[in-house]
Amino acid sequence: MTGAKAGAPSRVAVVGSGPNGLAAALVMAHAGFQTEVLEAQATLGGACRTLPLTLPGFRHDFGSAVHPLAAGSPFLRQLPLEKHGLRWLHHEAPLAHPLADETAVVLERSLDSTVKDLGPDGAAWRRMVGPLVEHWDEMVPDLLQPLLRIPRHPLWLARFGLFAAQPARLLADTMFKTERARALFAGLAAHSFLSLDAPFSAAVALVLGAAAHAVGWPIPEGGAGSITGAMASLLADWGGAVELNREVRSLDSLGGRYEAITFFDTTPGQMRRLAGDRFPASYARKLARFRPGPAAFKVDYALSEPIPWTAAGCRRASTVHLGGTLGEIARSERRMLRGERTDDPYVLVAQPTLRDPTRAPADRHVAWAYCHVPHGSQVDAVEAIEAQMERFAPGFRECVLHRSVASPRTLEAGDANLQGGDISGGAMDIVQQLFRPTLRAYRTPDPLLFLCSSSTPPGAGVHGMCGYNAANAALRRW
Repeated sequence: MTGAKAGAPSRVAVVGSGPNGLAAALVMAHAGFQTEVLEAQATLGGACRTLPLTLPGFRHDFGSAVHPLAAGSPFLRQLPLEKHGLRWLHHEAPLAHPLADETAVVLERSLDSTVKDLGPDGAAWRRMVGPLVEHWDEMVPDLLQPLLRIPRHPLWLARFGLFAAQPARLLADTMFKTERARALFAGLAAHSFLSLDAPFSAAVALVLGAAAHAVGWPIPEGGAGSITGAMASLLADWGGAVELNREVRSLDSLGGRYEAITFFDTTPGQMRRLAGDRFPASYARKLARFRPGPAAFKVDYALSEPIPWTAAGCRRASTVHLGGTLGEIARSERRMLRGERTDDPYVLVAQPTLRDPTRAPADRHVAWAYCHVPHGSQVDAVEAIEAQMERFAPGFRECVLHRSVASPRTLEAGDANLQGGDISGGAMDIVQQLFRPTLRAYRTPDPLLFLCSSSTPPGAGVHGMCGYNAANAALRRW
C-alpha cells in the first residue's frame, strides 16, 4: 500500500455500492485511505445484485445478468475475487439469435467455429473482430478509458475505430451478404440503446462480439450479487467497510468525520444535489444538461422448465436476442427512440439456470427478459415481451409459474441511479461519450469530490472501470 500525500484527507467516503463505487473504494483502500461505502438499500450492489423476486427458492438478478465486460475488465481481472467466492460459469454458447425460419444464428466461444457457421460471412466477421480478440488484453484498457486521451496502442485502436465509428446498419449491410449475419450484428448493436443508423452504434456490437470469443459471456454462480459480494469481501480484507441502509441526503449529513475525499456512484444530478453549494453555478448547469437515456422494462420469471425454444441453438446459450431481422430490430428501436409504442420490441433474454442450478429449486428455472422503452415510460410491455417469447418459443407462457414485473418506475425505486428506468447512466450518443458528463469526466471543481458512476467513461456495464479511473484521478490529485 502507498500512503496519501502530505496534507491529504485520511478518509474516503463512497456514496453507492454498485460495482463502480466498490471499485473506487478498493483502489483507495489499497492506497492506504480509511474507506467506507454508504448504501441506501438493504443489500449492496446497486444494479448488480440478486434478489428473491418471485417464489421461494428462486433467485433473480435485479439488473445485470450476463457479464462479458466483468470477465474481461482489466481492473476486475487483477483482483483475487475467486478467493472471495466469485466463480464464473460459461454456457455452451454465449449468444443465440433465432429467426423466422425456426433456426438460430449462434455466436460461439470459438472464433473459428463462428466463422465456419456464418458461412459466406465468416471471413468478414473475422476481419472485424479478429484483431480485437487476438489483442484483447492490450486493446481493452484503451477502449475502457475516456475517448479524449492518448491511447497506448493508437494503431490498433485506429483500425478498430474504422469499423466502430460507423452506423451499425450501414456496416452490417456493407460487410455481410446474409440476413443471418446482419441479424446477429443488429442484436449486438442494439445493446447500445442507440438508433442502428446512428454513428458509433457499431462499436458496442464489435466489443461484445469480440468479448464472446476472448473471454466469453459468463454468469457468476449464485447470481450477479456474487460479483459485488466478492468485491465487498475483498474491501473488508483491505480495511474498508460497507454500511447498508445508509441513505445520504446531503454532504452535510455525513458529519464532521467525513471531511473526506468523496466519490459519487450516482447520476450527475444526484451528485449536484448532494454537493449543495460546493459547485460553482456554471458546473452545476453543465451537470443539469446531461441527458438521460431510454429505459428498460424488465420481467423476471420463475419457470417450471427451460424455455421451449424452437431453435436448438437457443437452448444452450446464456443470452438470446429476440427481434428477428436487422430491419425489424432497427425499426422497433427507431420507434422506441421516437417515444412510440411498439408491439414487436427487441428483447434480451438471459437463462442462467441452464448452467447454475443454485438459482432455483430442483428441476425449476429462472429467466430474465427486458425490452427498451422510452425514458420514464408507463406503458405495460409484458404482453409485447411475451409475444416475442411465444414467437420463438411456442408454449412459453405455459411454463411460467410466477412473474415479477419491473417498469422504469420500479427499477428506479430499487436503485435510485436508474432514473426513469435508464440503465445506461445517461444517453450513449457520441456527444455524451466524449463529454461524460463534462470534459472533466471524474473530476469536479471541488478537489475532494469525484464522480465514479456509469455516467462517466467508459459508461454502462459491469466492469468497475468508471470507479477505477475515478479513483486513479483522485490519487493523482492527492
